[in-house]
Amino acid sequence: MDFSFNEEQETVGKVARQLFEARATPERLTELESGDLRHDPELWSELASSDLLGIALPEAVGRSGGGFLELGVLLSEVGWSVAPVPVYATLVLGADPIARHGDADLQQQYLPGVIDGSVILTAALAEPGNSDPAAPRSTTARQKNDTWLVDGVKDMVPAAQLANAIVVSAVADDGPGLFVVDAAAAEVVIAPVPTTDSQPYAQVTLTNAPARRLRGDGDIVGSLYTRAVVGLCAIQVGVTERALRIAASYTAEREQFGRPIGSFQAVQQRMADAFIDTEAIRWTTWHAAWLIAEGRPAARDASIAKFWAAEAGARVVATAQQVHGGMGIDITYPVSRYYLWAKDIELALGTASQQLARLGTAYPEGRR
Repeated sequence: MDFSFNEEQETVGKVARQLFEARATPERLTELESGDLRHDPELWSELASSDLLGIALPEAVGRSGGGFLELGVLLSEVGWSVAPVPVYATLVLGADPIARHGDADLQQQYLPGVIDGSVILTAALAEPGNSDPAAPRSTTARQKNDTWLVDGVKDMVPAAQLANAIVVSAVADDGPGLFVVDAAAAEVVIAPVPTTDSQPYAQVTLTNAPARRLRGDGDIVGSLYTRAVVGLCAIQVGVTERALRIAASYTAEREQFGRPIGSFQAVQQRMADAFIDTEAIRWTTWHAAWLIAEGRPAARDASIAKFWAAEAGARVVATAQQVHGGMGIDITYPVSRYYLWAKDIELALGTASQQLARLGTAYPEGRR
């Protein structure tokens, strides 16, 4: 099995990294984090101008029809630079399910705008009191004539305060489904919530919100959840790689007792363990992403990848922080952002223990 990237995928990574390193500088991030919203609209426009926002969208809306691996490469670069743009929310949570399950009218309504940067999308999966984002309970949808009406409350919706439309998971008479609501509708109330890493999240309350239903075979809510989880893992690949790189550079330069602290055995052991954890995150993530790209079942592998992204990711950024000593907890030092992002990913859409529980229920009793 070969997980090396092809030329097109390598190009996506190179273009994204060059753009993020030029625009998402520590100074620019500090400026945005001191304001009300950690979002850089100019960088978002440059992503569109670089043809990066349409890399995983179908040819029917004007793009080359790339796949989930290309999208994963872009997400890992978002994590590498902790970039202040809603790539994950728009492309994974919003555009991807609309491209796969929306009718032609819905696709034409939103996807060209995603490509040119004028439209931001997201999805609302998590509910208060419900630990399984793949199985909506309290959010409901009922049909009235040609329109669906959605009621419920959704927690921690990424970039909801930026979004033009939101894909909402809800329970209808025939089971769970996905519904697209206009974020500006009067029946949709978006309340931003404070976060430790300054990323935009909001609680979304829907009261008879008019919506259009996405159609597809099988469990499309579960499919979105699987793809959303692997998207988070791809971001964590970039986060942990960059945090480890910063830590390695620091330990090679910082001296104590007349020599670099990276020459001390205890530091070397911590860094070696962090490297192994980072590789585990990388390979489990790309395996799950490859399965998705090939159209193969990936729910089990997504849970394995998320377990490593959560459990090992927390260890990697803790090591990166701790080898810096007191500097590691200085919020003005870059490594602090990687710690907070990794913690966010650890908890989002199911912790490591929740992923183990999902894996445990995936096997028939007699095969355990």
